[in-house]
Amino acid sequence: MAASFRPDIQGLRALAVGGVVAFHFGLTALPGGFAGVDIFFVISGYLITRHLLQEIGDSGRLNLWRFYARRARRLLPASLFVILATLVAGAFILSPEEQALYSKGAMFASAYMINLWLIRWSFDYFASDAANNPFIHFWSLSVEEQFYLAWPALLVFAAWLRPGRRMAIVAIGVTGLVSFAVCAWLTSVAQPWAFYFSPLRAWEFAAGGLASMVPASFLQHHPRLRAVQGWLGLALIVPAYLLLDEALPFPGLLALLPVAGTVLLLVSGASEHQAGREIGKQAGSLAALLSLPPMQWIGKLSYSLYLWHWPVIVYAGMVTAELSGLDRLACLALTLVLSIFTYHVIENPVRRNGWLMANAARALIPAALLTGAGVVAAYANARLAVHELDPEQRVIAETAARPSTARARGGCVLDYETVTPKPCVFGAKNAKRTIALFGDSHADHWSTPLIEVAQKRDYEVVTWLKSSCRASRLSTWSSKLKRDYSECDQWREQSIKEILALRPALVVISEIALTSSRKMAAGKDEPDSQDAEWKAGLRSTLDTFSNAGLKVAFIRDVPFNDEQVDTCVARALWRSESPSLCDQTRAYAANDAMASVEREIVRSIPNASYVDMTDQFCNQTTCHVFIGGKIAFRDRHHLATAFAETLEGPLERALF
Repeated sequence: MAASFRPDIQGLRALAVGGVVAFHFGLTALPGGFAGVDIFFVISGYLITRHLLQEIGDSGRLNLWRFYARRARRLLPASLFVILATLVAGAFILSPEEQALYSKGAMFASAYMINLWLIRWSFDYFASDAANNPFIHFWSLSVEEQFYLAWPALLVFAAWLRPGRRMAIVAIGVTGLVSFAVCAWLTSVAQPWAFYFSPLRAWEFAAGGLASMVPASFLQHHPRLRAVQGWLGLALIVPAYLLLDEALPFPGLLALLPVAGTVLLLVSGASEHQAGREIGKQAGSLAALLSLPPMQWIGKLSYSLYLWHWPVIVYAGMVTAELSGLDRLACLALTLVLSIFTYHVIENPVRRNGWLMANAARALIPAALLTGAGVVAAYANARLAVHELDPEQRVIAETAARPSTARARGGCVLDYETVTPKPCVFGAKNAKRTIALFGDSHADHWSTPLIEVAQKRDYEVVTWLKSSCRASRLSTWSSKLKRDYSECDQWREQSIKEILALRPALVVISEIALTSSRKMAAGKDEPDSQDAEWKAGLRSTLDTFSNAGLKVAFIRDVPFNDEQVDTCVARALWRSESPSLCDQTRAYAANDAMASVEREIVRSIPNASYVDMTDQFCNQTTCHVFIGGKIAFRDRHHLATAFAETLEGPLERALF
C-alpha cells in the first residue's frame, strides 16, 4: 500500500480544498476557487479508473461489492455525521420554514441525490439564495457517488467488447467527448443542468481516467520535461483560481483550465513516482512542493474540511450580520477543529476497521442502514419544523409566497428568453381610459395597488412586464443567462411600439435602481460605470413617450435590503427578537443620491412626473422592513403583496 501512495496527489487534494474553502470564506483574491471541485473530480477519475482497470486486468473480473464497500467506509460515516450535526445546529439558528426546506436538502444529500434536487428547483450555485443552504456543497459528493455507480459498468462493458486498455481508452474517450460537448452547450442554455447533472460532469472524471492510462514511464527518464509539465499544470490551475468568477459561464469551456492543469500534474507526478526519486531532491520538482508536510496534512483532512467548511460559514453569516476578517479566521479555526475530530474519530477509524474490512456485506449493510437513517432523520426534521410554524411564522411564509396581481394571472411577467410582448389587461370593465404599466419585476410589484386604484377610478390597466428588464434603454448583462441580455432590448423596443399605438392616458414606469442591481452583483460596491448609459437610456425612454404626447409617471424604486427580509424576520421572531434587527440604514437602502439624479431627469421632461414613495418605508435615518404588523418585502428588494395592498391610498394620491 505504501508503494502506491502518491504524496503529490495528497498535495493536489490540499490545493483543491484550499481553493474551495478560500472561495466560500470570501477571499476575493481567489474568485475562482470553486474550481477546486473540478480538481477533485479529475483526481477521482484518475484513481478509480486506475484501480478498476488494474483489478480487471489482474483477475479478468471486477468485484463490485468490494469496491462499493470501500467507498461506503470511506465516505458515508463522515458525511452522515456532518449532515446530522448541521440539522441539529439548524434547529437553533434557522427559522422553521428554512428548517423544513433545507431538511429536504439534507434528505437528498443523505441519499447522494441532492444535485438532482437542486436541478429540480433550479438552484443557481452562485445565486444569493444558495448562500443560505447549508447542504448545497453536497452536490459534488452526489455527483461523485453517481460516478461510482456508472463508471465500473462502463469499464466492464469495454472489457467485454475487447479486453485490454485500447478499448477502455475508446470507451472513456467517447464518453468524455460527448459529455463535454453537451456540457459546453448547456452552460449557456441551462446552466444548472450543466453544473449539477452528473453525466455532464463525466468528462472531468474521464479526463482523469485517460490520464491514469498514460504509461508512468512516459517521462520517467526526462526529469526536466517532467518538471516543466508539472509547472505548466500549475500554471493552468492558478489562472483558474485568479480569473474565473461567478459571473462567467461555468463549467463549459472555462472548466478546461483546472481540468487540463490537474491532468498534467497527475501525469507528471506519476512519472516522478515511477522514477523512484526521493521527493525534494530533484531541483524544480513541483511534486516536492505538493509533498511538503503542511500540504500532506491538509490533503489528509481534505474530505472532512470540505464537509465542514460550508455549514460553518453559512451559520456564522446567519448569526453575525457582517463577518469581519477576525470572524472568518475564527470560522476557519472551528472548521479545522471539527475536521480533525471527524477525521480521527469517525472517518479514519471506520475506513480502517478490521471487522468492516473483512467482507463487503459487513460494510454495505450498515451503510444502507446509515443512509436510511439519514433520510429518515432529515424527513422527520422537515415534518417537525412544519408543525413548529406558529401563526406569525405562517403569515410570513404565506406573504412571501403570495404573487402580485399581475404575476398571479400567469404569463404576464415574461421570462428571460421570451422576446414577444404579452400585454395583460386588468382593472375596470368597459373602461374608456387606460393606464400602461411598463418595466421589470419592480414595476410588477406595483401592479397590486395600481390595479385597485384603476378599478376605483374607472381605468383599465394593461401591463408590459419582463423579468430583470428595465424600461430604460440600457443594455445589460444577465447573471442568470451568463451573457448579454439581448432579449430584453428586443422586448423593450417592441413594447414601446405597442404602448405608443395604444395611446394610454398614463404610462407608469418603475424599475430596479442601478445601485440596487450593483449591490446584488457586487455586495455594497457601487462603481460609476454605466452611469452615463443609464441616464441616457432613461431619458430616451421618457422622451419617446413624452414626444408622443403621453403622460408618464416614474415610480422611484423601493429600498434595497442587505439580506432576504422574509427569512431575516422569520429568524428574528423564532429567536424571540424584534424584526427591527432586519432594518437597514437609509444611507444604504434608499439610494438617495441616485434618486436625486433620477428625479432631475424625469422632471426635466415634459409630461413626466416623479413618484416617490420612500417615506412609506423610511424615516430620515432608517428603512423598516416590518411596518404596521406586515412584512414589507418578500425578499431583498420586492414588495410583499400584502403590504403593497396597503399602499393603494398613497399611490392614488401620488398619481392623481
